[in-house]
Amino acid sequence: MRCPALLKAKLIKRYKRFLADVILPDGQELTVHCPNTGAMTGCAEPGYEVWLSISDNAKRKYPHTWELARNSLGHWMCIHSAKANKLVHEGIVRGVIKELQGYESIRTEVKYGNENSRIDLMLEDETHKSCFVEVKSVTLRLEGGDGLGLFPDAVSDRGRKHLRELIAMRQQGHRAVLLFCVQHTGINRVAPADTIDSRYGETFREAIAAGVEVLAYGVELNEHRIEICHALPVIGQQPF
Repeated sequence: MRCPALLKAKLIKRYKRFLADVILPDGQELTVHCPNTGAMTGCAEPGYEVWLSISDNAKRKYPHTWELARNSLGHWMCIHSAKANKLVHEGIVRGVIKELQGYESIRTEVKYGNENSRIDLMLEDETHKSCFVEVKSVTLRLEGGDGLGLFPDAVSDRGRKHLRELIAMRQQGHRAVLLFCVQHTGINRVAPADTIDSRYGETFREAIAAGVEVLAYGVELNEHRIEICHALPVIGQQPF
């Protein structure tokens, strides 16, 4: 995925979930849209280098969108969580995600389940057998954890709901996959964040026991491009 021309700035602060203040190299201060509803722990420290896209939609109150950040260790992060679905879709089409090859079609945002959900990606083959793929963006790097990434970064009832839906699909005979898209170059393995949301960790392990597959893929990332590039290990079948 090629990034559009991005504007470099420095983060002043993030607030009200969807807003951030930044300062441009010429000293101009801007309020920009933050496309991430999570806690963004470790991704939004004042002083971080950030990169912004610019919309030509005249109706937008804040035309700039915060896309990327780079921390003091030089690690890149894509904070635009919605990009994860597109990256995974692209990774399947390009053949990078080996475990999800052999399907004839990919549909996105398909309604399914008993809890009013939409699956991120539905893969189907010529026999019409379905593979339900739920994508989660991972940017939380455990401090002192030697590259350990955790999900979620805040209590996530929605995340638990999605796991329950995957369990139900598996029980109905379909293939069900939870795929962690790791949009942080400092993360080299992934686990459930038990200390943040123990109930998510419990449901995560119930899903594995029910036959839900769990994958993780990392990205190559800079201000010019971002793409799925390599598999990462998933750990944490026992609570930390």
